[in-house]
Amino acid sequence: MTDRFRGVTGVARVLKPLEAFLRIEASSGLVLLGATLGALLWANSPWRESYESIWHAELTHLVVNDGLMTLFFLVVGLEIRRELHDGALSTLRTAALPLVAALGGVIVPAALYLLLNTSSATRAGWAIPTATDIAFAVGALALLGKRVSPAVRALLLALAIADDVAAVLVIAFFYVDGFDPWGIALAALGVTALLVLRRRAMRRSLAYFAAGAVLWAGLLVAGLHPVLAGVITGLVMPSAPANALEKSLHPWVAYGVMPLFAMANAGVTFAGLEVSNELSASLVAGIVVGLVVGKPIGIIGATALGVRASWCQLPPGVTWRDIVLMGCLGGIGFTMSIFIATLAFRDPALLAAAKFAVIAGSALAGMTALILSRNVRK
Repeated sequence: MTDRFRGVTGVARVLKPLEAFLRIEASSGLVLLGATLGALLWANSPWRESYESIWHAELTHLVVNDGLMTLFFLVVGLEIRRELHDGALSTLRTAALPLVAALGGVIVPAALYLLLNTSSATRAGWAIPTATDIAFAVGALALLGKRVSPAVRALLLALAIADDVAAVLVIAFFYVDGFDPWGIALAALGVTALLVLRRRAMRRSLAYFAAGAVLWAGLLVAGLHPVLAGVITGLVMPSAPANALEKSLHPWVAYGVMPLFAMANAGVTFAGLEVSNELSASLVAGIVVGLVVGKPIGIIGATALGVRASWCQLPPGVTWRDIVLMGCLGGIGFTMSIFIATLAFRDPALLAAAKFAVIAGSALAGMTALILSRNVRK
């Protein structure tokens, strides 16, 4: 076998799971959009009381936001693990650009939000406009068809995954209200079990699920957010079982868990929405400006700085117009942004305003990207 043939087969091995992942994300974005619109229509219909009783019940919140979303974060962890081992984050050279761009896409929106929100009541939402929704962003990119090169799709996915890494770290370090030591001990037991399984090269996914469940329970008891158990489990698993689990679990999460999360959390009742008072107005402005303006400026500016300083370089086939388009698509926050909003605000009025702002800002960012795309490949 020649070196050239080995190189071609190696690239094909890396691209095959990437292409499958992008296909699922592109189509699931439409399902997610349908669930979002369905939640909005239901919450603002004559049957809105049934929406409140079903989707805002404490049990539903525990099952969807704490339970099923752990599977979403497990897939996130598996994606990060795959990209670190075989993908765009596997070497410093390939990881530099998405990491630099993601860092800019976190710092600038957060700074703009804090600039517009000086009150202690709303400052906790600073991380809401820093997230990127992979499904919606890739789905919007898929609508552009062949006008966008495969290199741009791969770069957007790497950016979104680097963005997810930042979101996970933000949740872990900034949205914790103290912890119970017994819960920490139980969580430590779960992590130890995961590491032992990895050291013994255990290939059964069920064993990792069991250890991850112990970790999940420990985090819940400790007062930390239990969805972090999904990320940790995905990162710890060895390549063979991790790749197999991601392949089997990803469609269920994309077509089931995420639409359920959207149905449970996107139903903002406009009749009771209060955005005219000073707090809600600054909250909405901070999130919308952060997503629509801060995300593109942060991604484009950080990329330009990184290239100018020779920290990174544009991949072949990617132009600066593509980076502008990618910056706009990065402003589609939705799933992760709404999830962070549920952690940041306990006040129902502020939470409703934050969800409304995420939906509005993500929609504006998506429309901006679609408009700009007309000139991307002319």
